Amino acid sequence: MTLAPTLAIIGGGQLARMMAQPAIALGLPLRLLAEGEGVSAAQVIPDRLVGDYRDLDTLKKATEGCEVVTFDHEHVPTEHLHALEAGGVAVRPGPDALVHAQDKGVMRARLTELGVPCPRNAIVSSTAEVEAFGFPCVLKTTRGGYDGKGVWVVRDVADVAEPLRVAEEAGVQVLAEELVDFRRELSAIVARSPSGQAAAYPVVHTYQENGVCKEVIAPAPDLSPELAVQGEQIALRIAGELGVVGILAVEMFETVDGRLLVNELAMRPHNTGHWTQDGAVTSQFENHLRAVMDLPLGSPAPRAKWSMMVNILGSTRENVGRLYDGYPHAMARDPHLRVHLYGKEMRPGRKVGHVNVYGDDLDDCLERARHAADWFQGDLGNDSD
Repeated sequence: MTLAPTLAIIGGGQLARMMAQPAIALGLPLRLLAEGEGVSAAQVIPDRLVGDYRDLDTLKKATEGCEVVTFDHEHVPTEHLHALEAGGVAVRPGPDALVHAQDKGVMRARLTELGVPCPRNAIVSSTAEVEAFGFPCVLKTTRGGYDGKGVWVVRDVADVAEPLRVAEEAGVQVLAEELVDFRRELSAIVARSPSGQAAAYPVVHTYQENGVCKEVIAPAPDLSPELAVQGEQIALRIAGELGVVGILAVEMFETVDGRLLVNELAMRPHNTGHWTQDGAVTSQFENHLRAVMDLPLGSPAPRAKWSMMVNILGSTRENVGRLYDGYPHAMARDPHLRVHLYGKEMRPGRKVGHVNVYGDDLDDCLERARHAADWFQGDLGNDSD
């Protein structure tokens, strides 16, 4: 029997874990480079190596015999990705594209060159330069930040010291951006294959809590048709201009005066696309696999008028039991609910799973998804021992 080509995945988090199910359906063998034996994806992908993604020899060992490599995160050193390419492995997305998700300064410079709408920004290296840029503003480390880490809102000189210190210790630059007066945050997700085929999911509304995505509504309610099309077009253009292969998530601001500004890029399956597992004809995870293997893409069309995703975050309550103990109530109350747990230990604020709901009544979807997530988190009296 001739097996399909083996796909290597670097990083053992929940995104790699959720690639496993569509890979099984596609008959696509996976090889995993995991950070530890018990991490999320290592629990479900048997062909795995535990090692450090920052070590080139480990990366070469993990990708040996694999035709293609893709990622659960964007932190693999760019020079290592070039070395893998030189060794004959198809790196998807490639290093020349991925660097725009790794380095916010590089991303801003390139998007500005392309005329993509972005917040006013500048690289700064001193308090005086931040003052010259203007308060209030947002300071970001150009590399390494995620889920609110490496991001500061600064309103006067006293707020500047910490971001500059953190960046200096990490050996990275600081990007200053205007503090955008926005109505809400949106996300546009597209898939793109090496042959140039692309598919766009509906633009969604994302709700952030303490810098972490809490809820996603697809499509974004009350978004004008013009802005919905513009959001998809921006994401498709970025994917094409940067040569992205796989999933690209473009996080955006919808400003109070009705404009779209690009905030962040991610070149992998993204939290704002988890609703597609149950709410779209083809999930972002399957389309990522199809794209990186240069297979025809699946339809991104929604299954219903509305889809809702709510993250399950680690609780601060000590008496909350196992997440598994939430199943009897949640499933009995709502047989149409879909629950996705990541096999992670509870820690306050940590993403440990999510719930998906879809249907024709937005308020009903919101209530059902929020109730289930609250129950798993122990916020509704689920105090199982």
